[in-house]
Parts: sequence; structure tokens; C-alpha cells
Amino acid sequence: MVTIRDVAKQAGVSVATVSRVLNSTGYVSEDTRRKVIETIQLLKYSPNEVARSLYTRESRLIGLLLPDITNPFFPQLARGIEDEVHSQGFRLLFGNSDEDIKKEADYLHTFTQNHVVGMITATAISMKETYEQLPYPVVFLDRIAEQYPSVYADGREGGRMAAIEMIKRGSKQVTLLKGPLSVRPAQERFQGALDVLSESEVDFHVMNTTSFSFEDAKKWAKELFEKYPNTDGVIASNDIVATAILHEALKLGKSIPSDVQIIGFDDIPQSSLLFPALSTIRQPAYDMGREAAKLLLKYIKKEHIEERHIQLPVTFIERNTTRKVDSNG
Repeated sequence: MVTIRDVAKQAGVSVATVSRVLNSTGYVSEDTRRKVIETIQLLKYSPNEVARSLYTRESRLIGLLLPDITNPFFPQLARGIEDEVHSQGFRLLFGNSDEDIKKEADYLHTFTQNHVVGMITATAISMKETYEQLPYPVVFLDRIAEQYPSVYADGREGGRMAAIEMIKRGSKQVTLLKGPLSVRPAQERFQGALDVLSESEVDFHVMNTTSFSFEDAKKWAKELFEKYPNTDGVIASNDIVATAILHEALKLGKSIPSDVQIIGFDDIPQSSLLFPALSTIRQPAYDMGREAAKLLLKYIKKEHIEERHIQLPVTFIERNTTRKVDSNG
């Protein structure tokens, strides 16, 4: 790896001179500046962003805090963010909180120590006072926070959409999985589905769930069919939970979708690879990530902000865990 000392030696100048060129501080003659820049290009030297930030008290680093990197939905968000910030000359410093308050606080401290210029977080806003004290702008992603700029999908409409499609396709005994109370988007989509089901003539049950993990979801799937054996339609809180429901239904010998219809939420890449492939409500995760990055960069650059809260639309993705609708009917 090429270091700043290698650049200084090759250019025949001091390390301090290379630093002044890199950080545009102090006086450097035009000839020397040109020689240093040419050497940097020749050696393909890339300054260490953390080291630069410690030297200048500024950086081009952006913090990204996700709740669970094992959930395939979040890497899609991260990719959208990374593509956008990279295109504008910034880099990401990443943390995975596991929805743990102490771990989240540790990462906020790390971001501040490394002089990030802004932060995007997809965690629940459980530490309001801590966030208020941060010295840089914060954008919430896939989370709704009135007091902070945020980017999120239309969860309530997604829930309504799932319930409408389930009823349209003939389910009469629907089980609706609520999702974690601490995750507002999960509650928005739950409420949207509940509104539609409450006004319909179908029978339905609500099951409380406390996480999106697959291991937990396997237990709930088993519990669902033990408690409500006549369920012929399941609206899951996300695609991971829907996958567990699908596995359990098949294990019980149920035919999908003739015996049980299943609709997930997110449209993670794995949903189309399941057998049968999962019908779901698609959140535009990559686009959400890019929009969050664009919004944050506007704050960092002190540009005019037209919208502090950006809501993106969702769509129903019809695959093979729901019945076909007779278009002539």
C-alpha cells in the first residue's frame, strides 16, 4: 500500500508539504503542488480518510447505521447509499446495531470520534436526546421521525394493498402478523392491512411478533397453524417471516396457494428464488438508499431542501404464493 511518505520521497518534498497539498492548507508553490499531484497520480495514492479527518478535523466520511445486516433488505438500502455518496466523493463508515441501544450508542460515539460529516440511520429512534446532541446532520431511512429528515416507503398503503389482494384472491380466514412494536414502518403496514380487513366480510386474526429474525419466525409459523389451523391467507410482516410461514405450510402438507395464500413485504432478492416464488409488497430499497444519501448530502453542503420527508411508493409483486385473478371476472 502506498503511503504519504512514499509520495513525499518520490516527489522530493516533506510529508508536511504533501499534507498541505492534500488538505489545501498553508502555502505551497505552484510548481511543488503540481509535482506532488503528479506523484500522487503516478503512485495511485489514496489518502486514508480517517487519518485525514483526525488531522483536519474534517472528513468526507458518512456514518451508516443499520439494525440487522443479515436481513437482505438492508444491504439493498446500503448499496443505494454507497453508490450515491461515492459518486459525490464521500465514503461510508458502517455500523450494525442489532437493535441494541448500547451498541447503537457505541457506534454514534465512533462516528463522532472519526469526524463524520453526516449520518444515515435505519434504527428506531430510541435515544432522542443522544441524537439531538450530535454535531452533524442525521437522516432517518426506512424509519419515520417527524423531527428529523427521513426517507421511507408508504407502509400503510402497502398493508392496504396486501389485504385487498388477499381478499380479491378469495381468502376467507386471514391471519395478519403485526410486526415489532418498536418499528414504526411495521406498524404502519399492519394498520393499513387492518383497516381493509376490518371493513371486509372475511374472518381474520392478529398475531403479535417481536422481531424479523428467521429463527423467531419459524416459531411463530408453527404457532400460527396450531392456533389457527383453518387459516387460508397470511399477510406477513416482512419477506423473512413470510418465508418461515411458507416452509411451515409446506411441511404440514398444505398446497400453496390453493390451501394457503401468503403475501410478504419488502421484495428481498431471495423472494423470487423461493419455491413457490413469494408474492410480496415491494419497497424500492435501492432507490430509498439513494434518496436518503442525496438528502443528507444537501444538508452537508447547506443546499436548499424542498422536502424533509420523502415517501416512496410501494407495489404488489404477484408471484406464486397467491392465486391468479380472473381478469374477465
